[in-house]
Amino acid sequence: MEADGFVRGRRMSAETPGGDGGVAGASAGAEIRWLGGRLWGVSEGIVGSLSPRIGGESELQPVQVQSPPEAAGIPEPEYEGLPQGASTSTHMLAGAVAGIMEHCLMYPIDCVKTRMQSLQPEPDARYRNVMDALQRIVRTEGIWRPMRGLNVTATGAGPAHALYFACYEKLKKTLSDVIHPGANSHVANGAAGCVATLLHDAAMNPAEVVKQRMQMYNSPYRSVLDCMRAVWQKEGAGAFYRSYTTQLTMNVPFQALHFMAYESLQETLNPHRQYNPTSHMVSGALAGALAAAATTPLDVCKTLLNTQESLALHSLNVSGHISGLAHAFRTVYRLGGIPAYFKGVQARIIYQMPSTAISWSVYEFFKYFITKHQHEKRKAHRDSDK
Repeated sequence: MEADGFVRGRRMSAETPGGDGGVAGASAGAEIRWLGGRLWGVSEGIVGSLSPRIGGESELQPVQVQSPPEAAGIPEPEYEGLPQGASTSTHMLAGAVAGIMEHCLMYPIDCVKTRMQSLQPEPDARYRNVMDALQRIVRTEGIWRPMRGLNVTATGAGPAHALYFACYEKLKKTLSDVIHPGANSHVANGAAGCVATLLHDAAMNPAEVVKQRMQMYNSPYRSVLDCMRAVWQKEGAGAFYRSYTTQLTMNVPFQALHFMAYESLQETLNPHRQYNPTSHMVSGALAGALAAAATTPLDVCKTLLNTQESLALHSLNVSGHISGLAHAFRTVYRLGGIPAYFKGVQARIIYQMPSTAISWSVYEFFKYFITKHQHEKRKAHRDSDK
């Protein structure tokens, strides 16, 4: 990504920058507060140890100003220069924080989405819309019920998104240089997103299985560990990856559409590629909505594979477990025809729009923050040597 820097107009002087949901509510609340505190503490500690190289420069070049050479400072690096030359650990940190925040903030809507995609829900778990579902879950099952399974999701989202963004940035730059040197390539963006999805889903799929089983109405599991133990003993280790191929079948086109739409919107809303939180948020939200709507049928099949709904299987006299995308597609059709493939589409779009907006906004902010931090650190070091 090439563009004017977010601080090109600034002077050379440095500036100061403007448990498980099934337990008691206090425990769940403490878990969320602990997670937020750890995120900021860890990020502050790691950022200090990162030293990204900017855009292939061997050294930062001084800017020519109307002052003696001794007074010349170090120019601030371009914000969008960071992805091209930053260390892998920089992308992994920014991606991990973005992923954890995205999943944690949107988790209640994710819980509703899982329930609304149920093909044979119990009478008390049939909802008219997203708000109706949230209100009834809180009223009948407790205020912390929509957060059940949050801890396993946060644990999986950190490493999954770290791999995801680091792989995407590296491949996007490499493929763009081959396909369309010196410019943005939508083909490169889509291809990089597809490959990054392979790593993301490999890390996230076991957490998805446990999370969705914890989210279901009348879930029989007391805790995340109880769920993991029960799945392992009754269905074997393969159950944690039973939906992996379906997840990939869904997420590869989802991420291809997502990244291509995001980069296209950025060219329109933020042509100079400066740090612009509004453009990152709007582009992320619209790209997420488009990709979510297009891939809803595959998400319904993934949910069926992950949850193995007992009522649905019993109504069709299915013995054993549903395995494979083809089997899931046939089962969904038998249970509800074509409309069944779009169960929960409203909840999915409502979940994905703010989810992708949060993810991109946090990721781009950390790129901005890390670039600024490193520049000020180099400037302070240079000033102390004078």
